[in-house]
Amino acid sequence: MSPLDSPAAVRRAAMDLLAHREHGRVELTRKLERRGAPAELIEAALDRLADEGLLSEARYLESFVASRARAGYGPLRIREELARRGLPRQAIEQALLESGVDWAGLLTDTWRRKFAGCRPGDARERARQGRFLNYRGFPPEMIGRLLRGSISDDC
Repeated sequence: MSPLDSPAAVRRAAMDLLAHREHGRVELTRKLERRGAPAELIEAALDRLADEGLLSEARYLESFVASRARAGYGPLRIREELARRGLPRQAIEQALLESGVDWAGLLTDTWRRKFAGCRPGDARERARQGRFLNYRGFPPEMIGRLLRGSISDDC
């Protein structure tokens, strides 16, 4: 890998990363820093990419939320993952609201895939199912409603 010691090299590296998938500005900055690019070159390159519409936090948020929801993850987990990637809380909340994801439906689908739609028969199984859904990032009150039997298809 060549050193990232010129504006053209930093831009090329950033575009290579963006060609694979959308990135947030903070995440892209971290990756370029790990590759040895100086901070001043990174900022200039990312400003230019943003001006050209090649780097978009809104597009990144939309893509990330949709991808993680398709994988069966809930809003709490997605929110936390985005916060760790350095995105502002307000932008994260906006992206979750605008995603159009039916979180209750996603919870039900995730639960059915994992547990074959069989509600827990005892406290131990209820706790096991609850832990799994909690780990996936669904709100405890939604999990509680689901496991109490708001769904009619039992095993």
